[in-house]
Amino acid sequence: MDAAPPTPRRLPWSPNNDDDRKVRRREKNRVAAQRSRKKQTQKADQLHEEYECLEQENAMLRREIAKLNEELQQLSLALKEHEKMCPLLLCPMNFVPGLRPDPVASCLPR
Repeated sequence: MDAAPPTPRRLPWSPNNDDDRKVRRREKNRVAAQRSRKKQTQKADQLHEEYECLEQENAMLRREIAKLNEELQQLSLALKEHEKMCPLLLCPMNFVPGLRPDPVASCLPR
């Protein structure tokens, strides 16, 4: 026959044992709370660093957008000025339906 496994023996109840248990439980809880607060602080620090990086990237992208918008305005103005005197746009041959062997050659000054 197999013998039953031994059961752990508990010390008889006494006020000292109860106090020791409370102290150990409080200490364990205190350490767990410290760990939790440290982890929470680390997470907040990480999020703050990520926020700072994203803010810098955002500012850089906004500057790039402003620069590109300025370049777009300059190029649009240059195109408008060019359209006023472009021989290809002014050439009546470009508006005639049908085949044209070389529309550029027919409109350029000789």
